[in-house]
Amino acid sequence: MSRIGKNPIEIPQGVEVKIDNHVVTVKGPKGTLTQEFLKDVNIAMEDNKVVVTLANEKASNIHGLTRTLINNMVIGVTNGFEKALEINGIGYRAQKQGNKLVLTLGYSHPVEVVEPEGITIDVPAQNSIIVKGIDKQLVGQVAANIREYKLPEPYKGKGIKYVGEHIRRKEGKAGGKK
Repeated sequence: MSRIGKNPIEIPQGVEVKIDNHVVTVKGPKGTLTQEFLKDVNIAMEDNKVVVTLANEKASNIHGLTRTLINNMVIGVTNGFEKALEINGIGYRAQKQGNKLVLTLGYSHPVEVVEPEGITIDVPAQNSIIVKGIDKQLVGQVAANIREYKLPEPYKGKGIKYVGEHIRRKEGKAGGKK
């Protein structure tokens, strides 16, 4: 039995959880999330808590995963999730135009990223981007897609990186003559 999976999920005030077969719908102040889970786990409500149990012992590998996904849904509709990105490099910058993020990354053209539904992208400064939303998986995927437009390189550290991410730096050429 999973250590994480056996912990019940507390439901805060203002959050409504509906379980229909193996489809869980969580409704809160920030929005609504719905997800379908495998039939190998049982999901039930007990005393304002969601409890995840195993339907058969072969499914122990998804026990903790199911509990964590439901917990992330509850956290998302109450607090939301956000990922912060940082742009390093001379002439590299970001700006917001309507629902588009326009990135100038040293290419011959600006890169435009349209906000997906359920995601908001903020640009507090020219060199920082904040991706916000209620779906943790979608927030992480959008941030990863933005980061892929210019991955940080190891010599000068230019590119888009997560805030707090450490880029391993390499030494440049030796530069000596033979």
